[in-house]
Amino acid sequence: MPPVLCLLMLFGALWSYGEAMSREEKQKFRNQVVEMFDHAYQNYMDHAYPADELMPLTCRGRVRGLEPSRGDVDDALGKFSLTLIDTLDTLVLLNKTTEFEAAVRRVLSDVRLDNDIVVSVFETNIRVLGGLLGGHSMAMMLKDGGQHMQWYQDELLHMAKDLGLRLLPAFNTSSGLPYPRINLKHGVRGPETRTGTETDTCTACAGTIILEFAALSRFTGDPVFEDHARRALDFLWEKRQRNSNLVGTTINIHSGEWVRRDSGVGAGIDSYYEYLLKAYILLGDDLFLQRFNIHYASIMKYISQPPLLLDVHIHKPLLPARTWMDSLLAFFPGLQVLKGDIRPAIETHEMLYQVTKKHNFLPEAFTTDFRVHWAQHPLRPEFAESTYFLYKATGDPYYLEAGRTILDNLNRFARVPCGFAAMKDVRTGSHEDRMDSFFLAEMFKYLFLLFAEAEDIPFDVEDYVFTTEAHLLPLSLSTAPNTSSIPSNKTSDEELDDSNFDWTCPNTRLLFPDPAFPRSLREPIRSAVDKSCPRPAPYREPGMSRPPLRAQDFMANNPEHLELLRRMGVSLIHLKDGRVQLVQHATQAVSAVAAEDGVRFMQEMMELSSQQQKEQLPPRAIQIVSHPFFGRVVLTAGPAQFGTDLSKSTTGVRGFVTVAEPYSGCSEITNAEYVQGHIALLQRGQCMFAEKARNIQRAGAIGGIVIDDNEGSSSDTAPLFQMAGDGRSTDDITLPLLFLFHKEGNILLEALKEYREVEVLLSDKARDRGVGVQEEEEDCQTEATTPTSFEPVSQSQMNTEELDQSAPEEVSPAQEEVSPAVEVIKEEEEKAVDPQAETAQPKEERDSEKMEEPRGDTDSSSQSVDELLADWREDLEAFKQMEKDEL
Repeated sequence: MPPVLCLLMLFGALWSYGEAMSREEKQKFRNQVVEMFDHAYQNYMDHAYPADELMPLTCRGRVRGLEPSRGDVDDALGKFSLTLIDTLDTLVLLNKTTEFEAAVRRVLSDVRLDNDIVVSVFETNIRVLGGLLGGHSMAMMLKDGGQHMQWYQDELLHMAKDLGLRLLPAFNTSSGLPYPRINLKHGVRGPETRTGTETDTCTACAGTIILEFAALSRFTGDPVFEDHARRALDFLWEKRQRNSNLVGTTINIHSGEWVRRDSGVGAGIDSYYEYLLKAYILLGDDLFLQRFNIHYASIMKYISQPPLLLDVHIHKPLLPARTWMDSLLAFFPGLQVLKGDIRPAIETHEMLYQVTKKHNFLPEAFTTDFRVHWAQHPLRPEFAESTYFLYKATGDPYYLEAGRTILDNLNRFARVPCGFAAMKDVRTGSHEDRMDSFFLAEMFKYLFLLFAEAEDIPFDVEDYVFTTEAHLLPLSLSTAPNTSSIPSNKTSDEELDDSNFDWTCPNTRLLFPDPAFPRSLREPIRSAVDKSCPRPAPYREPGMSRPPLRAQDFMANNPEHLELLRRMGVSLIHLKDGRVQLVQHATQAVSAVAAEDGVRFMQEMMELSSQQQKEQLPPRAIQIVSHPFFGRVVLTAGPAQFGTDLSKSTTGVRGFVTVAEPYSGCSEITNAEYVQGHIALLQRGQCMFAEKARNIQRAGAIGGIVIDDNEGSSSDTAPLFQMAGDGRSTDDITLPLLFLFHKEGNILLEALKEYREVEVLLSDKARDRGVGVQEEEEDCQTEATTPTSFEPVSQSQMNTEELDQSAPEEVSPAQEEVSPAVEVIKEEEEKAVDPQAETAQPKEERDSEKMEEPRGDTDSSSQSVDELLADWREDLEAFKQMEKDEL
């Protein structure tokens, strides 16, 4: 039985039990995909080329060294026109043959590969080497057709070999695992070239080489590339944890010791598993399938908890490593389709789809109860990839609707005049000046294929395998001679159990005897996500005209709130030190139902207090709504701890911007006639933020935007900070004040310079683009927190909370002057936990500031500071790893 054809037969078994979407509708969405691609590609060519990437907010190219460093993310940039090379085979798939031919000529005439620059071996392999090989495959296919590319003489393949030779020195290690970075001009030469000093690499970085290197060897007849890729895979296989058959996330390239022992299918490992299975498909070597099946059995035993995919420790696989998931695992349902394991693919995809519908996009990381953990979304294509593969496997039109959701969200929230901008924060809808090359290389391929009919595609995609970057490599390479000179480290017979291996292909008709079967798998997951967010509707006490008081709405100086507390058996006591103590006596409630409401209120107050102790205010959004932006450009803004709380406003504050005079805003505004009724622009520095707010408020402004005076600062590279008060009451400030870093502020200033009248919307999250109003969603955008432990109390028990009022300038406006410091007392235990009193920040010459940093979702009340810091560092390291392991 030809092993290559086995898994691919699944695609030929497309079986539809009812078209919910007509051919005309599919054609409409297919045309929309092409139009969106044109918008992104043409803006790259017009405003960025020959730079590596487009910066869609500032309409210019991102040139490494000229923009503020983004750390490891920039290792993908090598001054080799990355986006153009990554997009070559997409042009052919979308029937843009003329544009493809022109793009190939540009690559051959303009692109240099001998740049003195350090790049990621992993990213350069999957994006540039893969892009050149995919382009070569398409050029040969068109040339064989006899109508196009008749002039082509393997020029892209020659470039690919040149690049492959430049990457080879990275594999000069005792283990065979590659160094993570290499200098394109000088190779690995030690500290003088900033290479050769690394000791660690991610599993995916070392294990995602075989497809491109083997294809290069078989195209050129030079076995050296495939030899090195196989050697790296052999070493990773040998270093797996033998009891769990799992691999860790980070490995020492010299000793082979696992540096990070957490294991999952997301960032740091993902494409290692993908390439084992696809190497079997492309190369026809049973060894790769054997290894994949052993890993897959362990994944399904330990990591897969349908619909969740949770990281575990490789030595203790029953012990979870974290309580959140990263967005890169969204590729896994598509890989399960290739494997033929459709049921868990449907379940995990449905979970991802529901999270997408909650937040418009998949956040970079989200918790097990489907709330935002890291709010970024760099337009990743993995969810679209799995959607396409599931549609191919099932023929279920449900997945066409999922594809339409992706299209709608991209157009509504990510489309800007100069392309598509990554989401800085899915909660606010704010943008990042970033459009990665993978957006053009992958997203539009999978969406086009999802809606395309066979006659719309210029070649048979079943003749190709998709790399992790969605580049197309022909399956005919499997018949090329395997000239490997290094013997593979074969898996021993004792390690193999043939019962683990599926050597036959799944029949989708047998998998789905009932057309409703896929739907029956999806329904429970949809319910699970819906139940997690938003919170259940508050219980209404019989005879009361309103729901019981919620902790988030409570104000200690509101007589109505005090009366509601009294009915629930909760009394408020003012302590001598300025704090307010809440005490509940269940026996004093007006009814048993009211007593239950009191218990619920006290629990919510403790939960809210715990959350506010470890969370800062979320970022805000500044949306440019006037011509020609029409709401499509959204800037990430820092909040203030005083003034209007935009999270409580359904409409935000909308108005035209004007520059205040003086620009610092530190004295009386001299152009008050222009500031009145407008949103004032101010420069950071020289006085406190609260003083700036008071001055523009006296001038009649309806809002203010403070722009950083540190040239080059950007929310891309610096943590967002909150503007604190000045140490005294800020109740007199009633307008909203937001903060922009220098780069984002310049976008606004340049727009004002060019268009003179610029209208913006200040809000907690962006409204619908082009409309100005977005249907309000339930408040499920923030990260889940571990609730404070609490048990309903009997009437003989008493709950007590103390609320610190001593530092109002540090308190969330939503709570008025109630600080989150909490004391909980149970009368029978006769002991108390000392509250953590907050202190005001000292005045400084510059504006007071606080930094918002990545957070875990652990409970600060049950962990020491050291433990919290350790968790934070682990989260930050994992986030950096995600940036390294792009796909």
